[in-house]
Amino acid sequence: MDKMWSGRFSKTASSLLDEFNASIMFDRRLYQEDIEGSIAHATMLQKQNILTAEELDSIIKGLKQIQQEIESGEFEWKISDEDLHMGIEKRLTALIGDAGKKLHTARSRNDQVAVDFRRWTLKKNLSIVEAIKKLMSEILVVAEQHTETLIPGMTHLQHAQPINFAFHLSAYLAMFKRDIERFESSYERNNISPLGCAALAGTPHNVDREMTAELLGFGSVSTNCLDTVSDRDFALEILFNISTMMMHISRLSEELVMWSSYEFGFVELSDEYSTGSSIMPQKKNPDVPELLRGKTGRVYGSLMGLLTVMKALPLAYNKDTQEDKEGVFDAVDTAEISLEILKEAIKTMTVKAHNMEKACAIGHLSATDLADYLVEKCAIPFREAHFITGRAVAKGEELGVDLSKIEFKYLKEIDERIDEDVMEYLALRHSMNARTSQGGTATVRTKEQLNYFREFIAKTNPELLV
Repeated sequence: MDKMWSGRFSKTASSLLDEFNASIMFDRRLYQEDIEGSIAHATMLQKQNILTAEELDSIIKGLKQIQQEIESGEFEWKISDEDLHMGIEKRLTALIGDAGKKLHTARSRNDQVAVDFRRWTLKKNLSIVEAIKKLMSEILVVAEQHTETLIPGMTHLQHAQPINFAFHLSAYLAMFKRDIERFESSYERNNISPLGCAALAGTPHNVDREMTAELLGFGSVSTNCLDTVSDRDFALEILFNISTMMMHISRLSEELVMWSSYEFGFVELSDEYSTGSSIMPQKKNPDVPELLRGKTGRVYGSLMGLLTVMKALPLAYNKDTQEDKEGVFDAVDTAEISLEILKEAIKTMTVKAHNMEKACAIGHLSATDLADYLVEKCAIPFREAHFITGRAVAKGEELGVDLSKIEFKYLKEIDERIDEDVMEYLALRHSMNARTSQGGTATVRTKEQLNYFREFIAKTNPELLV
């Protein structure tokens, strides 16, 4: 009987149960958090006179040896050990004898795994924040070169109004800033220690939860042990945060796919981050943004999977909760590589400003400016101005010319109140720069936005900015 919990059992667990029940082949990536948690727990037990100084020294030396064995690849992970906690404790006992058996005093696997997984997830909240800032810094580099480059602003994927390319990129900077704020908020909210909750109701041993919380870098201890051992909100939150971030990445990726097509021709992705076709030698495929779109669905699946696991669990801990880790591990891995490769794809892409500006001369992007002119200069009610502008657009369609290039005489024929100064209003660059309201696309306002995001990054990571 090699199970540490097998005292009341008369039969050995079947190999099929071992395989079905075990989590050790994936939760072993929490080994560092587990060893650090055990050292903190043992240190507290010694302070509370539950362990002797000699026993603490032996435990710490044994745990550090185990960490070296894991990192060197010498450690043997066995499915029969169920999870990393049992695997490490079993090895510790083999190394140091009875002192290793005392380590689990005043602790359960329930609060132990809650500590390990929570600390790992908290760290990943912060490391993802740093990765987002690196992506934002590369977007800033591109944006700051194109504060006057015109590009069609769209609604319904139809040409709407002329904007500058930096303004378009600034919209994504705003999205990623919100992502950062979500990850940071999750970190602050979930930075509480479960250690000392034991199985579900606390422990009769004289433990010092504040001490272990401080040793492990938690901001405080949890309030209710029954909730704490079964709480996986921190895991759900990082999955939601990653899902939202990946949605933003997917939207940008969708535009990179479109922009890199012949129909748009706004950007060209580097050969380093493109692929070819097995049959069509002329192809250059935008596989990076396409995969980013696809991986977004993968992350959504992890979020929905864990929500479904948690939705009907009675208090406190249930074995169902073992299904919490693989989806989070996969989502974090996906987020990290997605942020890195999108950063590099943007850093190395070529912006074809000429094609962007050429596209602005299609679709009558300055039509709203004509309506605004009629309101401001001619004191015409907006609804009437809208109708007059519609007639001007129809005339341009008839002539096969964009409204920004239509001859003045045709506008005068439509409404005699229009004067020749209207042509300045219809110029595309004037249209873009006319939108000077706060948050607007005018170059002066776009530069303010970029400076805002630059200052946001500079507060904590000035080294990321060129």
